[in-house]
Amino acid sequence: MNAFTVLFLLAVGVSFGVEWWLSRRQAAHVLAHRAAVPPAFRDSIGLEAHQKAADYTLDKNRLADIDRPIEVLILLLFTLGGGIEAIQGFWAGFGFGPLATGIGAILTTLILMQLLGLPLGIYKTFVIEERYGFNRNTPKQFAKDLGLQLLLSLAIGTPILALILWVMDSVGAWWLLAWAILMGFSLLMSWAFPTFIAPLFNKFTPLRDEALKQRIETLLARCGFQSQGIFVMDGSRRSGHGNAYFTGMGNSKRIVFFDTLIESLEHDELEAVLAHELGHFKHRHVFKMLGVSATVSLVGFALLGWLSGQDWFYAGLGVHTPSNAMALLLFMLVSPAFTLFLQPAMAYFQRRYEFEADDFAAGQTRPAYLISALVKLYRENASTLTPDPLYSAFHYSHPPAAIRIAHLSAKAG
Repeated sequence: MNAFTVLFLLAVGVSFGVEWWLSRRQAAHVLAHRAAVPPAFRDSIGLEAHQKAADYTLDKNRLADIDRPIEVLILLLFTLGGGIEAIQGFWAGFGFGPLATGIGAILTTLILMQLLGLPLGIYKTFVIEERYGFNRNTPKQFAKDLGLQLLLSLAIGTPILALILWVMDSVGAWWLLAWAILMGFSLLMSWAFPTFIAPLFNKFTPLRDEALKQRIETLLARCGFQSQGIFVMDGSRRSGHGNAYFTGMGNSKRIVFFDTLIESLEHDELEAVLAHELGHFKHRHVFKMLGVSATVSLVGFALLGWLSGQDWFYAGLGVHTPSNAMALLLFMLVSPAFTLFLQPAMAYFQRRYEFEADDFAAGQTRPAYLISALVKLYRENASTLTPDPLYSAFHYSHPPAAIRIAHLSAKAG
């Protein structure tokens, strides 16, 4: 057996084992604390809501436990099982050149993998989300979204994929140019998404509540933030979950509130939530994460540039007809198994940024307003109040509820 095959199987096994172990810890911890509301939340969240959040978390956890081995099986079938090799042979049979064959093979593989994962996505939406009162989607809307996502992926992704593959086939130090192309594309999409793509899926209307709008504009001016506008998104068309976010870059920046969030929070609380988001802007968290992402992807492209010239890389993953397209596809599929260690590191820095944003919000509004807003969001989104510490350290981009509320309470004095 190829030595790299052994290494790949070992990486997949370790990744699966760690995720399974963390999942078992999470389930056990949430179940053990299901009977009682944590002391910090006993005055604000009832036992029924706490148990609903625990059950919701456990159901999602069980679904992930089913999904995880299926993903491993699909990965092995497409690599060591000869799936990618067969797909490449299928496209080569049409007599196309290397570029068209590579594009066809990559797109076919990615689409097939998405389709194989679709049943569990449907189950999550129409069974689990429905069970807990969050789903407002319909089969028709779900199918429409899926088709539109596929069309957009093909329309936008195919030219970029073709350009990167052409660079790989035509340029000496192609990995550096390919990385630059990908980074440029990412920046372009950050600018274009809020203006041209998001409105294809949701309706964005200017905030009509004049009193709230005035408060927000005053906060924006105080923080030195300029945006294209304040919009309300019809998130309730698909889900009962609430949220708020900034999107876009440069002159395309806009503030978006879910309509479900507007309905559930008071003006003071909405202002505090927005102040938290402004904290990310003031601390330049988006650009810091973009810098980390760019560095990691640059290292990845450099590694891919070396691996693409190694016969053992292809043979060890079940591909016996090497090409740059196959190198790119294999790298995309197998790199998650080798980069598991990056996940807790990235989550750690994201949680630090959340604390910094909370501190900023506490300086712009009363901490009590952000606390009450978060408590409402925890309750209405059925977010567990008692995650396993190790699981949350590995997976959570936001601090666990109890730790976050305690941090803000200290700010309130």
